[in-house]
Amino acid sequence: MTRLLAALAGMLLIALLAAGGLLITALDSKPLVERSETISPAAVAAARWLLLTNDPRRLQAGEARRAAIPATLIDEGINYVASRNLHGRGALALTEDSAEIRLTLRPPVFNGYINLRASLREASGEPHIASAAIGALALPPWLAELALRNAIRLAGFEREWQLANKAVRALDFDPAHQRIIVSYVWEPALLDRARNIAVNPQDVARIRSAHESLAALLDHKAPGSRLPLVEVLTPMLSIGGDDQRENRRAAILTVAAYLSEKNLAHVIPEAHSWPRLRPLLLTLQGRGDSAQHFAVSAALAAWAGEPIADAIGVYKELLDARHGSGFSFADLAADRAGTRFGELLTSQPGRLDHLLSSDFADSALVPILNDLPESMSEREFRRRFGGPGTAGYQKMNDEIERRLNALPLYQ
Repeated sequence: MTRLLAALAGMLLIALLAAGGLLITALDSKPLVERSETISPAAVAAARWLLLTNDPRRLQAGEARRAAIPATLIDEGINYVASRNLHGRGALALTEDSAEIRLTLRPPVFNGYINLRASLREASGEPHIASAAIGALALPPWLAELALRNAIRLAGFEREWQLANKAVRALDFDPAHQRIIVSYVWEPALLDRARNIAVNPQDVARIRSAHESLAALLDHKAPGSRLPLVEVLTPMLSIGGDDQRENRRAAILTVAAYLSEKNLAHVIPEAHSWPRLRPLLLTLQGRGDSAQHFAVSAALAAWAGEPIADAIGVYKELLDARHGSGFSFADLAADRAGTRFGELLTSQPGRLDHLLSSDFADSALVPILNDLPESMSEREFRRRFGGPGTAGYQKMNDEIERRLNALPLYQ
């Protein structure tokens, strides 16, 4: 038995040394993908349009559809997942007959980068990896697919992957218009699985508890009356226990859904039977719009990550400039404050504990808003500030960040 254990240990040591040597030879001195994790407002607009034109709630089982997905949306989505979950960067490169996914990872104990490539070819039926490589080391496609399936299985998404593969019937690449055409047959179970991924049973229980707490807070108020947001946030977020972080995420999501007048039953069907919430106007610095922007951005940051929250905030203001109440840097500042608040909620609970233990006011959450330019039409906004990325816009964005950085909560 001792000799057997020694032999097994020796084989394990050799395997580890071989794997380490393989990793070292696969390291590159330069990253394949270099970019920030920022999500553009254009990607948010593309995702919104894609959902509107392929609303799963209106599709019939077995219905054949074709969806044109912008390559930029997939590209930014890959980079977002790589940034948030792998601490790396990702990209999509589209050619005439293939789509190449690129990833760059920075292993903490090695001096170099792990660059990965995997290409998909146009095909009918289930998509397959046509080629793959780690650095200069080519991998057999079957090995890359095996690794991918195992990673999906270990992550707990094997059933979703099987349903998606069953639904997809063909991939067609259109580099001229920078899009991928996906032909699919709708499978209703995909929506149920997506709901379970977005909100698991434990989340549902927490959200229901938060919903009932909010209903109790509002029930003694006169319908239509005004109530400062801080008077709701304090009791809703003053939650202890082992699941404090998750309870607070549920609370901020519930408040955001209430302020944006979104029915949670679209995501959680059983919410149809939950208590009805009394209609009140929650305010931040005396403004209902600021309370809504702050809470929605906080929920987005707590549940989806800061880049998504920022991108949606900018997209919403651009849309308002074109069709709504006009572009507002005041709203953008409330968005940004909410985003940073949501990040604190999940990553620095001690700061939130300190805030909730004090008698804080609106000024602890957001800077002065009323002197920031707002209610600008698209034409006026472009004339005065040029648009996102320009010097004039960046100057205002820097001013918002300066004001936020001056608040003790965000220092």
